[in-house]
This record gives sequence, structure tokens and C-alpha cells, in this order.
Amino acid sequence: MQVWKEYQDKNKDRFLNELLELLRIPSISAKAENKADMVQCAEVLKHRLLEAGVDKVEIYPTEGHPIIYAEKIIDSNKPTVLVYGHYDVQPAEPLELWKSGPFDPVIIDGKIFARGSCDDKGQVYMHVKALETLIKTNTLGNNIKFCIEGEEEVGSPSLGKFVATHKDVLKADVILISDTSMISLDTPSIDIGVRGLSYIEVTVTGPNRDLHSGVYGGAVANPITILAKMIASCHDENNHITIPGFYDDVVDATLEERKLMAEAPFNEKEYKDDLGIKELWGEKGYSTIERTGLRPTLELNGIWGGYQGEGAKTVLPGKATAKISTRLVPNQSSEKITAMLLEHFKKIAPPTVTVSAFEHHGGEPYMTPITSTAYLAAAKAIETTFGKKPIPVRGGGSIPICALFEKELGIKIVFMGFGLDSDNLHSPNEKFNLENYYKGIETIPYFHKYFTEMSV
Repeated sequence: MQVWKEYQDKNKDRFLNELLELLRIPSISAKAENKADMVQCAEVLKHRLLEAGVDKVEIYPTEGHPIIYAEKIIDSNKPTVLVYGHYDVQPAEPLELWKSGPFDPVIIDGKIFARGSCDDKGQVYMHVKALETLIKTNTLGNNIKFCIEGEEEVGSPSLGKFVATHKDVLKADVILISDTSMISLDTPSIDIGVRGLSYIEVTVTGPNRDLHSGVYGGAVANPITILAKMIASCHDENNHITIPGFYDDVVDATLEERKLMAEAPFNEKEYKDDLGIKELWGEKGYSTIERTGLRPTLELNGIWGGYQGEGAKTVLPGKATAKISTRLVPNQSSEKITAMLLEHFKKIAPPTVTVSAFEHHGGEPYMTPITSTAYLAAAKAIETTFGKKPIPVRGGGSIPICALFEKELGIKIVFMGFGLDSDNLHSPNEKFNLENYYKGIETIPYFHKYFTEMSV
């Protein structure tokens, strides 16, 4: 609608400056030292939601970080959309790889560089500005609620209890999430599913202290060596995961779905050049797009042990530790896979070491039907502003709360992500294109319009 575009064009500089303010707050949920920053970020969002025109905003304390709830109710008989997002961000390390300060946002070549610019402050803030657009132009035709948490990056430990005890407050007809990506502005897409997650930590212990590698080397098992062998054994020569039973519950994609996904443009050379690699790697028999969306994976997220300071220190370390995650696909259970992983690493350890392992967090895979009213409304909204029908794709990442929301609230989720896979999520130099940010603000009001019209 022209009135929306006029309002957004008039206020686009303010929309950007408000986002930059949010990005300057180091709301890192994983670090206790940033607890005050988490509270500050929640307060800033509360203020901006009130300015946008919501009826009320409440900041709910939890055992961890606060949850923000806001609502604009125009008519209880009208459809209600619940917008979910998160204001916490990943740690910024390694800091030396950033070209600018992770919490000192800069704009270079039309891109905002800052931690959280895409995941998820930039994307959740599009919804705040879309709401403002609808309210200030007197065109809001449905009810809108917000649930914005501060613990998504650490597994949402407080959200389950909050949702279970606030079902009436969160009651809605659909949940709208922008914590995903699209192929590009030239080829828009909608994620129809996200993978589940199982995240564990494994420690291998050998001698009761670090030893002199000359005196004891060759006589005592080195925990780093043993851990490396254990991890390497988790894939075979075809990069297939070797853990017994890992694939038992996997629901294979149909040939029709694989054919549909193959329609998405993919340039292997550009993909490799962007990542600075010579060759791709993955499970034999599947394309790159299928490996990152349709298939489960096991990845090593971090490993350490022994001396890591400057210079040399010839030690045989007493212990070594690794963080390991698996991405899961429909019908796999994070609880089952986690138990399987923990047992596997204990079982394959040789008698020369001892192994301890525990779970960090997990979540279930989620799929949204492409025949739902919400998906059709999202597709129509994107087609309206992009001029092209979006391609349905499966996302490679995980949003652990999806299955939780559906179980507790009994409603479906639709994804409308405007980021790009190349936006360096969880990496140094995270970015978000200004064009994508503004396109999201332009498109989201159409979702509300079409969802309301289609729900009648």
C-alpha cells in the first residue's frame, strides 16, 4: 500500500538509527558479565514498542534473562499474530577477526556490520517498525503480540516454563518468526522447516596432571590424541555418521521435495569463493543444499587441551575437551540422540582414559505445511513486494522453541526470514544488508493484511 511506503520512506533514517542503538548493547546471554546489558536491551525494546503504539509491554523476569511481552489488541474477534524473536546474541570471539568493533556498528557498502545485526536484533526490529507503520497509518486490521526472549542463543532454558504458565496471554492464531534467511533478494524463499539440535560436551581424562612429554610420551595415552581419534571415528569414508542407530528415525525427503529444492539457484564456485575453500565436503549422494537442509549432521564446535599460550611448552596434557553438536531432521528426537551420543563416546573410549560427557541443550526439528493459511499469506506478501513467488526451502539452522510453541499453544509457525546465509551468523563480521532490513519492514505489513483476509 502506498501509504505504508510513504511512511517508511519518511522515517527510514530513524528506523536505522534505532536499530544501531540496539546493536551497541552487548546483550550476550552466554556471559554472566553481560547480565546488566541484557536488562538494558530489554528496556530499550520495551520503550521502542511503546513508541510504536502497542497497548502494553511487560518485562517478565526469569531465572535467566528477561522475556518481553507486548500486545496491540484492536478486536478480540480479529485474527491474532504472535511475533517471536530474541534480543540476545552470540559471543563475539574471536575478536581479532572483526574488521570493526562487534558492538560498534558500521555501515560499509550498504551492509550493517555488528553482532546481532541479522541474528536476531535486525530481524526482530523489522516487526517493531512494521507494527508502527500499521498503527501510525491507521491500517492495522488484526491483533499483534510479541514474545521476545533473551536466551535463544543458550537454548531458551526459561521459555518453556514461561509459555506453559502464560498460555492465555500468548493465545494467537499463528506464530510469525524472522530468525531465518532467504536465498537472495533476486530469488526470495521461505523456510518451511528448521533442523533440530543436540549439543554435548565431552572430556577425556588421562593422567592426573599434565606430564613432561619427553619423560612420559609414548608410555601414557595422550587425551588429545584419543579424543581426536574418537571424534574422527564418527564419520566414515563417505562422510556418513557411524554412530549406531543415528539414522534410524530419519524421514527421508521425497523425490518431489528434492526436485523442488533443486530449483533453487546454486553456484558452487561462488559458494566456495565466498568461503575461501577449494572443495566442498559432505555426505555422499546428496547435493550441498540437501546436506544443509534435508540431512542430519554431526559437527565439532570446539576442542582444547594442553598448553595454548605463547611459545612452546612440551607437555602431555591431563585432559582434553570438545563441544559437539548434531543437527536433526524430522522424526529424530533430540532427547534420544543426546542419550545416544553420550553413551557412544563413553563406549568407544579405550581403557587408557576415562570419559565424562553432558548435554548443553537441544531442540526438535520443525516443519510448517505449505498449504497453511499462514504460509500462503507469507508467500503472497513476499510476491507483492519482491515481484516473484518465493521458493520453499528447508533451513539448516535450529530454532529449538518451535516444537515447544506448537505443543503448548497448539498453533502453527510460519517463517519469514530476510537475512542471507552469507551474513556471517555466529561468526566475526556478522552483517545485515540495509536493503534486506528495509524490505522486511515493507513486506511484513502485507503478511498481516493477507493473513487477516485469508482467515475470514
